[in-house]
Amino acid sequence: MDKLSKEQRHKNMAAIHSKNTKPEILVRKFLFSRRFRYRLNHPRLPGKPDIVLRKYKTCIFINGCFWHGHDGCKYFIMPKTRTEFWQAKIERNKERDSEIQRQLASMGWHCITIWECQLKPKIREATLESLSYTLALIFLQDHKVKRYELSEEPSSEAAEPLATYKGNSIDVVNEPNKNEYE
Repeated sequence: MDKLSKEQRHKNMAAIHSKNTKPEILVRKFLFSRRFRYRLNHPRLPGKPDIVLRKYKTCIFINGCFWHGHDGCKYFIMPKTRTEFWQAKIERNKERDSEIQRQLASMGWHCITIWECQLKPKIREATLESLSYTLALIFLQDHKVKRYELSEEPSSEAAEPLATYKGNSIDVVNEPNKNEYE
């Protein structure tokens, strides 16, 4: 049985928005203070990620524990009323989240999910510092200098075999004539 009346519950549910939520604003303020620049809800990417850092080719999803079914979280409690409806809805949300992340990964994007419970005051700083570290690591890995190893054995052949001219015909010689270069 619900503790709130039908009108009160409707008012509460109507007040919940999908953009500019408090957890989102916390993450955005942190990123901006650390000089990370981003776009919000990029319409050209699947799922319109909450925050998109193009320089890092990274999408950040900030998920509410209830709406996205955060397993093992104390803030995710299945409602007692209309349980079948809520289970189906939350399962659809989980499936959609994983499908969107698969699509983004196939396009070469990195996906980071931050849960609402990870932004509670006790662990907020650690979560945000870990986000900053992860983004720096992604940048370094994506922009790593590729080193080419050279074989230590000197090549006995030149790029093309040397040719010697004798009259009207050309003879191909595999070994260079030392006198020819001196």
